[in-house]
Formats: sequence, structure tokens, C-alpha cells
Amino acid sequence: MVAAVQITFRDIPPSAAVSQHVERRAEKLETFFHRMVKCHVVVEEPHRHSRQGKKFHVEIDMHVPGRELVISRNPDDAKEDLHAAIDMAFDDAERVLENYARQLQPDTKTHLKPPQGVVLRIFHDRGYGFIESDGTEVYFHRNSVLGERFDKLTVGSKVRFALEDGDKGPQASSVHVVRLAD
Repeated sequence: MVAAVQITFRDIPPSAAVSQHVERRAEKLETFFHRMVKCHVVVEEPHRHSRQGKKFHVEIDMHVPGRELVISRNPDDAKEDLHAAIDMAFDDAERVLENYARQLQPDTKTHLKPPQGVVLRIFHDRGYGFIESDGTEVYFHRNSVLGERFDKLTVGSKVRFALEDGDKGPQASSVHVVRLAD
């Protein structure tokens, strides 16, 4: 189960039914990220408009190792149905946790060693060059070389890099100089 869920009611009387609904939805968060440290849910009725009826707003503050993730919709998006407002907030929380978990566990490609190669051609005056890696030419730009070492690169320098799709074919980003050519 998720760490203890704290529920705060603002400008609305506490309700056992609402508390149970929040706790059920909070338990489901465990399926998206199992290392949550804290979950604080604020249920409020921010504005009372006699012509529009009651509107409810829900904010969720989740603490995970190293981060705080806050779910809060624009108060103009407040809902007249409290349970619907809770569900919408938790739907957003699930998406945020799923994305956060995905960032922590990159796909299997990134578990492999990053591609390595040798600088094949470099144009210092134009700010770009090409790396040869496994028989493929990979474009790289001055700004993709880490540590401002672009000007030190020469043909034959060994590098490792992240591979991405560029407009005109494979492109290197986060180019790390392994060894400069002699």
C-alpha cells in the first residue's frame, strides 16, 4: 500500500465516503510507482457561487524518492461532482507517476553500452562533423560535444554518444570524448 494517505478538507466538511474514495484511488497509485513516500490530498470548495452551484477542486501532493510531484488543475476547471473531481485528479496523478517511473527505468536499448565510434570528418569552422560507428556515418554538432571539447577533436578521436534520429538521418547527441587522436 502507498504510504499513509493524508486527506485535508478545506471549506467543506469531512466525509467518510469521500475519504474512502480517495484512499481507494491512492492505493491504485501503487501499481504505477511502488516507492511513494507520502501522498497528501487536498479536497476543497474554492468558491461558492450561488448561481453556478458548488464547485470542487482536488490537489494531490506526492513525494517519491528525490522528488515532489504535485497535481493541481486550474481552479476554473473545478467540477460540480466531487467524486468526478477526485477521479480526474487521480487520473492525472497516474499519468505523472507512470511518466516518472518510465524516466527512472529507460527502455532496454539504454541498458546496452552507448554507441562508440571514431571521428571520420570534422569541420571546425562550420561547427559539425561525422562519426563512423559500425559502418554508419553519424552527424554531430558542436553543441552536442560535452565539456566544450569540440575544438580539440581531430580525425581519429574516439567518442561515445547517444544516437537519435535527425532530419537527414542518424545524429549523435551527448558526444563524450573517450580519447583524442594523437
